[in-house]
Amino acid sequence: MLELKHVSYQVSESNQQIDILQDVSFSIPEAKFVVITGPNGGGKSTIARMISGVARPTGGQIIFDGTDITDKSITDRALLGIGYALQQPVRFKGLDVHDLLRIASGRDLNIDEACSFLSRVGLCARDYVHREVNASLSGGELKRIEIATILARQPKLAVFDEPEAGIDLWSFQSLIHVFEQMREEIEGGSILVISHQERILSIADEIIVVSGGRIEKQGPREEILPQLIGTDSAVNNCTRLEGN
Repeated sequence: MLELKHVSYQVSESNQQIDILQDVSFSIPEAKFVVITGPNGGGKSTIARMISGVARPTGGQIIFDGTDITDKSITDRALLGIGYALQQPVRFKGLDVHDLLRIASGRDLNIDEACSFLSRVGLCARDYVHREVNASLSGGELKRIEIATILARQPKLAVFDEPEAGIDLWSFQSLIHVFEQMREEIEGGSILVISHQERILSIADEIIVVSGGRIEKQGPREEILPQLIGTDSAVNNCTRLEGN
């Protein structure tokens, strides 16, 4: 489904080239739940931005469903079936939640259908469906609404960048349930999550560990997760929400 081939990303700072990603290669097959984890600043979110089209690699290729999307725009990638949930969701003044879900789904979504997506992410649907997507919503509320838009869109590949950021413990438990449901419901589609959370890592099919802009290790959860839990690196890789 998705393949990164020797992807690199450099930025210029003080007349110097800084390597953010170096020779990153991995693939995500159909119908898999994959989690990318690793220390802060290691390049995880940059990978998500590369896949979504927010940032372009300075080297290498990104292939999606057999198509080279390396130079394609965010819109082109969305049309091909890539959905992206930002770490910090965007507010849309003048746009209500129902309209946002309708736009995300690409069809004339009725109120009952919109409410069903909101209910799945733990929101009291009737209280939110007509709310404006503005500063009156908390970070946790915005995060759940954004996840609802991904559910409404039903992309071939759903990319979530640290979905647990800025949400409370109750919302986090609801989020885990949503991901567990998505795993059961995807038909040929895949989910990619950037996360430190052990609970999210524990429901992954495969785990990729990124550190210093490189792939440190990758493999099935049963192989990788025991290497992270109970080690010094687990402090960075598997932070528990309860300790925040």
